[in-house]
Amino acid sequence: MRYYQFTIDGQRRLGVEKADGQITDLTSIEPRLRSTNDLFNAAVITGATADAVAEGVISRGASGGVKTHSYGSLSGAGQPGGGRHRLLPPIDAREVWAFGVTYMDSMRERQAESGTPDVYAKVYNAERPEAFFKATGDRVQPPFGDVGIRADSKWNVPEPELAFVVFDGRIVGYTAGNDMSSRTIEGENPLYLPQAKVYEKSVSFGPCLVTAESIGDPQKLDVTLTIERGGKRVFRGTANTSSMKRDCAYLADWLQRHNPVPDGTVALTGTGTIPPPDFTLAAGDVVSVEIEKIGTLVNTVVGV
Repeated sequence: MRYYQFTIDGQRRLGVEKADGQITDLTSIEPRLRSTNDLFNAAVITGATADAVAEGVISRGASGGVKTHSYGSLSGAGQPGGGRHRLLPPIDAREVWAFGVTYMDSMRERQAESGTPDVYAKVYNAERPEAFFKATGDRVQPPFGDVGIRADSKWNVPEPELAFVVFDGRIVGYTAGNDMSSRTIEGENPLYLPQAKVYEKSVSFGPCLVTAESIGDPQKLDVTLTIERGGKRVFRGTANTSSMKRDCAYLADWLQRHNPVPDGTVALTGTGTIPPPDFTLAAGDVVSVEIEKIGTLVNTVVGV
């Protein structure tokens, strides 16, 4: 089951999409469910899965009067000229973390850009993963929102990544993430990583959240990056999460060692798809991150 957060005339809603493609408005049945955090809280309290809680709410509304929405009505409203609806990030994350050098290709690319390449091989082969703080929740851009490239970096790329959500200390769901990266800055010195990764409009999630019980094996998902410029495709590449050196459970364990994180924390798991060295993003580019079983996250690039 896929969960969407959105607003209608400024009022927050939580919706769930089952197999029929229609998004059932859970808030119209149970007004206390207005976010995925509310849903996971209910699951923890009742000892049920989030999907079971949603199914129970849907069954209560089976007698009629349940509102439904098409994905087109939500996604179209997130673009310029949209109307009453606005698609939001699928989780209200107080903290966003990220892991790097989790794919062999990522290690090689970061070695190629860096004047100190050995550090990346050491991280890739170490027991301890590379983890860094990416964003606070209010910095996360919504689906169809803008993502930024820094004016002080001449080489900028998106990083398509599977992201997991931690609630009550465990992984409860997954979404697609766009981890924007300033490769000029990080390549100059690895200690500049925070400036290469943490800045205005540097991350987006969406379009939905898929629960752990619905996703199946998170280490068997295709992740596809597409970049369009002027209506024409200028890059497309695909990786599979089976190529991750460290799986999601391993990363979630290390994230929380001596570091309790708030419920709803999101963690990006690294990228296996990187544009070639002669490519850099430009304002106006449209970036799409498609992950099997989750959907497609679309953002437009702006300068910041």
